[in-house]
Amino acid sequence: MGIFNKETIKKIKEQKEKWEKDYNEMPKRDEVRFITASGMEPPSLSVPSDVRDDEYEEKLGFPGEFPFTRGIHSTMYRGRLWTMRQFSGFGTAEDTNKRYKFLLSHGQTGLSVAFDMPTIMGRDSDDPMAEGEVGKCGVAISSLKDMEILFDGIPLDKISTSMTINGPAAVLWAFYICVGEKQKVPMKALRGTIQNDILKEYIAQKSFIYPPEPSMRIITDIFEFGSKYVPQWNTISISGYHIREAGSTAVQELAFTLADGFAYVEAGIKAGLDVDEFAPRLSFFFNSHNDIFEEVAKFRAARRIWAKRMRYKYGAKNPRSWMLRFHTQTAGCTLTAQQPENNIMRVAYQALAAILGGTQSLHTNSMDETWALPTEKAVKIALRTQQVLAYETGVANLIDPLGGSYYIEWLTDKMEEEAEKYFKRIEGMGGVVPAIEKGFFQREIADSAYRYQKEIESKKRIIVGVNEYVEEEKLEIPLLKVGAEVEQRQVARLKELRRTRDNNAVAKALDEVEAAAREKRNIMPPILNAARAYASLGEIVNAMKKVFGEYREPPLF
Repeated sequence: MGIFNKETIKKIKEQKEKWEKDYNEMPKRDEVRFITASGMEPPSLSVPSDVRDDEYEEKLGFPGEFPFTRGIHSTMYRGRLWTMRQFSGFGTAEDTNKRYKFLLSHGQTGLSVAFDMPTIMGRDSDDPMAEGEVGKCGVAISSLKDMEILFDGIPLDKISTSMTINGPAAVLWAFYICVGEKQKVPMKALRGTIQNDILKEYIAQKSFIYPPEPSMRIITDIFEFGSKYVPQWNTISISGYHIREAGSTAVQELAFTLADGFAYVEAGIKAGLDVDEFAPRLSFFFNSHNDIFEEVAKFRAARRIWAKRMRYKYGAKNPRSWMLRFHTQTAGCTLTAQQPENNIMRVAYQALAAILGGTQSLHTNSMDETWALPTEKAVKIALRTQQVLAYETGVANLIDPLGGSYYIEWLTDKMEEEAEKYFKRIEGMGGVVPAIEKGFFQREIADSAYRYQKEIESKKRIIVGVNEYVEEEKLEIPLLKVGAEVEQRQVARLKELRRTRDNNAVAKALDEVEAAAREKRNIMPPILNAARAYASLGEIVNAMKKVFGEYREPPLF
């Protein structure tokens, strides 16, 4: 039985049709296209007849209960606020350690490590390919020694850490576990996340190392090891963030991210793992863009789709396997170099959308990120943005405050419907990996990015300070600069490590990594032993390259 009976719904529908006739005759703003950030055309007005209210239990339910549309916890922010986790890393481990202590002293509640490009690509700081890039866009980590310095004075039993690392995720995770050992923190007490999402690398970010098949095998090894020995760790964070930053729409971000998630679940099951052994530790990472309502609907639809698939398709019995837990970062691709102070407002609205959508943790971008890595002042403003939202606006007082809005419910349904269309197309191609090999995701994102850019250039989409309300200005904000001395210090430390460590033990440990890769044994124990022997990141990665090879992306036209 719905809230409104059939006669009432019919009457409302008729009244809306009459209202629309009058509405259509009224003048509208010629310069504005009434579309979402992703190009969807919403109704001019939402009414009860736009939403089927007789499906409340199936589509909405209650917070903390299947299908989790309204949130994964019954108390949501009344029980605990989201984790304020600022993504940070630059220069050497010493530099970033100081920034972490600065952020923690100002109220940050979780750490999120940004690695430099050589580390992300599995290369040591003294690799010829690393020259000029060491410490530039994140912190340089080449060995356990660097990781020890990075977390010096930060107790790993009292803080959770997220690490945005993919191709070499197993190695960086091993370094972190070893730091815990040195702090006398057992594996079972460590809390955090490794991104470890290699599929989105082939789709969007392109920082892959090995081909898809061995990469998926490493990930299922991590699932197995984590479920047994590091039970509080999220062994993958399936990322839509980079898909959106590459130019996708909100629907594409939703569909492609969840499709990747389904592929990881299927890989784990195929490897012989029980779905309920590893699924509770899967987490997600989404972008929060400018269109507040579209973003809220995206997050709500994601929870509902995931819950239904996990329960009904993959047979998960543990309710924790049905819960889609996610971290959100505000949209870096929306920030502008022009009038950078405007980015403070953009970030605040994007953060508001993430909170209204029920995120579990949140990073707010800094106003200066289109120019350089954030200064202390800029990153403090970004953190204070979250704190003002948490304590001054009232948005944390009510659970799913936009739930029941005719427009939000219509848009949530629409997001789910459009995502399901994409799932069918992907399944028709044989799954995510064959679709990647065919270039499907890449072309879809490229087409969306092109359309968006053309809208900006033609002023069909207004970006304040870029194509409207433009000013001649001189940049007046301070910028953080990472100098050449950072690379020199980092390379010198790595050279000294190679001189002083037990190189026979390193060689033996690296041989064991290669053997485990070749013999299809779980790769994590030998990687941990190599980390303990102070083998470098590049050395461990190269030991696996001998077996797995390197991936070369085929050209797409």
